[in-house]
Amino acid sequence: QVHLVESGGGLVKPGDSLRLSCSVSGGRFSDYDMGWFRQSPGKEREFVATIKWSGSLSNYADSVKGRFAISRDNAKNMVYLQMNSLKPEDTGLYLCATRFGSGYGLLEHQYIDWGQGTQVTVSP
Repeated sequence: QVHLVESGGGLVKPGDSLRLSCSVSGGRFSDYDMGWFRQSPGKEREFVATIKWSGSLSNYADSVKGRFAISRDNAKNMVYLQMNSLKPEDTGLYLCATRFGSGYGLLEHQYIDWGQGTQVTVSP
């Protein structure tokens, strides 16, 4: 059984940075593509970023392109989300997830296992 634990969230001001981490255990991490999603109250879960199993390719939501960077360390079974120039609209519960498959996983249903999330709040 695959277990994911996110960390690194917090309360920050607009323009600040945060680095989220996701630890994965119980599976063969280097086989998985990884994704970050976020969810705000009253909104559907939203794709943020994804990275291929090799770490060589990634994709981002337009809303975070140029500000966020996803990376992974297959030796440590970790995936990261560096978030810069944060905006109030970035507020939400950030979740990481695993998937198999070709192409990029941009949709929630393409992912198999999920963590519980870490809260990010951006407020003046």
